[in-house]
Amino acid sequence: MVEIQKKRIPWNLIKDKLFLSIILVLSFLILVPVIWILGYIFYEGFSYVNWSLLIGDERNGGILNAIVGSLIMVIVATLFAVPVGVLAGIFLSENKQSRFAEIIRVLVDVLQGVPSIVIGIIAYVWIVLPLKSFSAFSGALALSIIMLPVIIKNTEESLKLIPGLLKEAAYSIGAPYHKVIIDIVLPACLSGILTGILVAIARVFGETAPLLFTAFGNPDLQFSLFKPMEALPPLIYKYASSPDTDMIHKAWAASLILAVIVLILNISTRLVIKKLKR
Repeated sequence: MVEIQKKRIPWNLIKDKLFLSIILVLSFLILVPVIWILGYIFYEGFSYVNWSLLIGDERNGGILNAIVGSLIMVIVATLFAVPVGVLAGIFLSENKQSRFAEIIRVLVDVLQGVPSIVIGIIAYVWIVLPLKSFSAFSGALALSIIMLPVIIKNTEESLKLIPGLLKEAAYSIGAPYHKVIIDIVLPACLSGILTGILVAIARVFGETAPLLFTAFGNPDLQFSLFKPMEALPPLIYKYASSPDTDMIHKAWAASLILAVIVLILNISTRLVIKKLKR
């Protein structure tokens, strides 16, 4: 038995080293296209980023209206999606065997697979047609629908990692159900929930199709939620489709700004999550 064990140990080490090497190679292969895309966007767009582009609206040759519009619609969509998504995730986590919860899980999975352009059409039928006007509100609603399944699934999976003994200990000292959820369970998995919210925000920041059917676009700087509003992804699509070389250059600059915003958002959230974990 000892001799067999001695023969197996080197082979196990070889398999471990081989598996680690495969993981490193595949990770490198994933990083190469990401670095290449980001580097190309930086190369094409950096020289065209200037103050006139950042502080002027579309009528003045800038993209400030699109930057502000994107931020407003994403913030409003987050305010819609986060409470509903977190509460739905809590319900699914607390009712694992419920038939109603199982139906919701199936619907969430279906919603996650629905193309964003279909959600844009639904928001167009639900809001734009009844109000007879394109608006930032309808765009934010479409984005919040896209965010919901990501937040729900991530919240549910994060809550599943919380040991049942933690809740039982709280119940044993007389803590009510809502206090256990709010003061014990949610803080324990806050980093996981925030990660899901971040992923959802990063996803909708680059959505174009839903906003074409809802917010539609506006060359002026607009703050009203019930009027058409521009956003960075539709603006990039519009400029990149133009035969004008200057418009294409602005599309690259807007792409770089969008990538930087998402990057700052990711880094900031990671720092917050690390602080919360400590």
